[in-house]
Amino acid sequence: MEKIPVYVINGFLDSGKSSFYSYTIGQPYFQSKDRTLLILCEEGEVEFGEKLLKQTRTDLERIENPEDFTPAALMALNAKYHPGRVLIEWNGMWDFRKFKLPHAWMLEQQISCIDASTFGMYFSNLAMRSLLFEELRGSELIMFNRCDDMDEDTLIKYKRNVRAVCPEADLIFEDKEGEIDLTTEEDLPFDINQDIIDLEGMNYGIWYLDAMEHMERYEGKTIRFRAMVAKPDDFPKGYLVPGRMAMTCCAEDMQFLGYACRYEKAEELTEKTWVEITAKICRENFEQYEGEGIVLEASKVEPCAQPEEPVINFAG
Repeated sequence: MEKIPVYVINGFLDSGKSSFYSYTIGQPYFQSKDRTLLILCEEGEVEFGEKLLKQTRTDLERIENPEDFTPAALMALNAKYHPGRVLIEWNGMWDFRKFKLPHAWMLEQQISCIDASTFGMYFSNLAMRSLLFEELRGSELIMFNRCDDMDEDTLIKYKRNVRAVCPEADLIFEDKEGEIDLTTEEDLPFDINQDIIDLEGMNYGIWYLDAMEHMERYEGKTIRFRAMVAKPDDFPKGYLVPGRMAMTCCAEDMQFLGYACRYEKAEELTEKTWVEITAKICRENFEQYEGEGIVLEASKVEPCAQPEEPVINFAG
């Protein structure tokens, strides 16, 4: 029998758990023909309105004591509601090592919410830190919210603290304006201080996106990568666009990722062939960009075989 997927959100009181679930439940992409069972293990500031619950076919139950959170109790709720999926808002003061699901349920995703304004206090308290880290260890996504009025150095320190516990998790930092970019050189999967930065496969995609936000990080550096040749009609003589196709969600949203590249023998290259390029990264005004951007200056271009995985898959 197919197991019922369970989504768990962790965090201390007022860390944003209820707000996250309240928002997510109402989104069109999250709707399901099956019923959803929402289990709250603490009282948050955000209330789940009857209208929202009815419209989204969501049944709400509360478990107020940790000793009542047992596989048997959960199976009783399963028999009562017959859900197609389960959302659990875990109490951050409960020991996550005692989190047990019935065999008919399967943990699909674990998310943690952290109030950045109180993280330092919890982290410095050994008992609270232990509770926090038990919740973080299995999380796929960790969201630091309420980052307003906090300096970047402190947030980067918090990021390193959490990375040490769960290096594979996706980390998001948000303030009132939205997500904060805290990408540092040490987060990159390649060493930008190498004489030649090799960008194979996914690394090319990561470099491309990071370079859009941090041109200053790469100006004057030399990179080497395999790419497909594109020759836009409106580009001047002696230029091409070497790049890779990328998929961020599904096959329908494929796009070509590439920067303009100056190469004296560009006219000799055939469109859609594969080449290995060694090029210096320049930052300059380029007419086709309608402003400043990255322009590569190729020092070496050689034909090569198509990579085994020619498309970069950001969707995983």
